[in-house]
Amino acid sequence: MENQIVIGKIVAPHGVRGDIRILPLTDKPEQFLDLDYLLLPDGRKLTVKAARFHKRMVLVTTAEIKSMNESELLRGMEVSINAEDLPELEEGRFYVADLIGLPVYDEQGEQIGTFKDALSTGSNDVYVIAVPGQKDYLLPALKKYVKEINLAEKRIVVELPEWVEAE
Repeated sequence: MENQIVIGKIVAPHGVRGDIRILPLTDKPEQFLDLDYLLLPDGRKLTVKAARFHKRMVLVTTAEIKSMNESELLRGMEVSINAEDLPELEEGRFYVADLIGLPVYDEQGEQIGTFKDALSTGSNDVYVIAVPGQKDYLLPALKKYVKEINLAEKRIVVELPEWVEAE
């Protein structure tokens, strides 16, 4: 199976012709407008015929789903795309999915924990670092603290502020 990235969740049918209402789970919901397909958890591939925004949702018309009853069966399912179909990012930018599971080291080379998630706070992201036997560390994703992200070597190097370790 190819590496898939979840980009949204089907929340409801929209209309009687089988359109689906999707809650985007990405910080770039406009990518839905350029998609050719969506993947369902059961392996089915839906061909995207049209996509448009409605409030905070994306309304998607597919070739395969033709009725409200069919789209109702998809309620609650996550939709994905293949990772290689994600747009290229500018240098120094990363997809969270590429960071999850990477070991996190301090500047002395000691492993602190493992990258768990990134939270969007509005002003800057906050990295969640899973630390064995402790609560997760929450580290602002700022150059001041995140010294290196190296996907080739599968490692993240950070400088932990004193207040993070004290919590």
